[in-house]
Amino acid sequence: MPDSRRDTPSSAPAIDPDELSALAPFRHSVFTMLWSTWLIANLCMWMNDVASAWLMTTLTSKPIWVALVQTAATLPVFLLGLPSGALADILDRKRFLLFTQLWVAVVGVVLSLAVFSGMMTPPLLLMLIFLNGVGLALRWPVFSAIVPELVPRSKLPAALALNGVSMNTSRILGPLIAGAIIAALGSAWVFLLNALLSIAAAVVISRWQREHRVDPLGRERLTGAMRVGLQYVAQSYHLKGVLARIAIFFFHSTALMALLPLVARNIEGGNAGTFTVLLAAMGGGAVASSFALPRLRQKLSRDRLVLLGATTQALTMAVMAFNKSLWLGAAAMAVGGAAWLTTANSLSVSAQLSLPDWVRARGMSMYQMAIMGASAAGAAVWGQVATWSSVPVALAAGAVSGALIMALVNWRWPDRGVMEDPTPAGPMPHPRVAEPPAHGHVLVTIEYQIDPARADEFRALMDESRRARLRQGALTWELLSDVNDPGRFVEVIEDASWTEHLRRFDRVSAADAGLRERKLAFHLGEEPPVVRRAVRETTARHA
Repeated sequence: MPDSRRDTPSSAPAIDPDELSALAPFRHSVFTMLWSTWLIANLCMWMNDVASAWLMTTLTSKPIWVALVQTAATLPVFLLGLPSGALADILDRKRFLLFTQLWVAVVGVVLSLAVFSGMMTPPLLLMLIFLNGVGLALRWPVFSAIVPELVPRSKLPAALALNGVSMNTSRILGPLIAGAIIAALGSAWVFLLNALLSIAAAVVISRWQREHRVDPLGRERLTGAMRVGLQYVAQSYHLKGVLARIAIFFFHSTALMALLPLVARNIEGGNAGTFTVLLAAMGGGAVASSFALPRLRQKLSRDRLVLLGATTQALTMAVMAFNKSLWLGAAAMAVGGAAWLTTANSLSVSAQLSLPDWVRARGMSMYQMAIMGASAAGAAVWGQVATWSSVPVALAAGAVSGALIMALVNWRWPDRGVMEDPTPAGPMPHPRVAEPPAHGHVLVTIEYQIDPARADEFRALMDESRRARLRQGALTWELLSDVNDPGRFVEVIEDASWTEHLRRFDRVSAADAGLRERKLAFHLGEEPPVVRRAVRETTARHA
């Protein structure tokens, strides 16, 4: 009987060491090309953040307006995270990514023109920052979904680590470049440079020869695609564990980032330059750690890596809480950056490997929403704790609770050591009907006849079937048992329409195919289980 689960890396066949190299993904030209556009995009993001914050301080001295800059930049991720993931799964990903780059370029041009013309005001700046954030919110899920297309599965962890290198390299260079341009020419030139770089990235993307496969069933509706994305994550033990861990990590680790300007001031001789050095040290530590990640992944399980990262980050926060030395602070931030990348990369890889391509962008958009939501909440909570007590107390409390809660989650919600194989099972024959129903919910019943002595074992297996059917997009699922025949069970699945019913056949994974064989092994008799399909007439009349 085929096993529907995939072994963990510790029990997998040996892989060529060259395949595990941190730079191995660069051997794929398309990955290298698109990685360069990602680096440019991240540089633009950090440069835009610095220029926008500085520009607001020149327009008004009111703290609320300055604080709203960060709100305007991050709010689109909360509003558009799931819709943008759904769009990235529905539309041509190359064209969608190209559109996001052009969107950011247009906003950059408008920003620069408004500053050059002297028409910029605080409300207008916030509106344009929000529109720039829309482009970023749309771009992240589609790029995350594209990366697994560019490299073999064995190189995906290294590819995702290189994305982290891109983010942290741009975190170092972006503010430095923006600061130099602002000092020499002014903020408007930063926005104009961002627009030009975004156009250059769009040109690179346009050269990508990607063939979009058109779904013969047509595009999913946006609302339905969002529902299925939520269902997929809700019915996945593995993905829920990933989201819980990444939210916990960022909720606590963001305390250091949110309070770092105050930490820098408490260091002897602390000033804006001190803050920049600490940020650069964190980025440098993250970049350096990427080269050690392949070996760490071989030696440690995901949960041990995540706990190691969370604990190391907690120690960094504890040191920074009471540190007065710039050199010790820079060293601690470098270690913290390494811990940050190790944890984020381990969980990002874990999420990517468990998602099939048809729902990948939606799954990764929820991953990003977990990060942003936890970061926003953490900044507010630890900022308030610091207000009630002090910065050192807030950082120390965040360090202790972060390490303890991550350890508790690993104990209560452990990685099971196996992961459902999301690889497509291959073309599945669609059911044939004389005339496909145009309206109405479709009810599917599957009748099993099993040995009554194995009823409890069968019910446990059917609970797996429930999760699988809902992950594929079914509206509802239930299992009926015959009161007169203890060996007769009926599985009932409801789909939103005939088209949505057919989509489930195209979403069957290798794990689903293995589950089907395990269910059939319970069925008695030479004939397979009886399958019936019907249309809910009440739904048809009210459609």
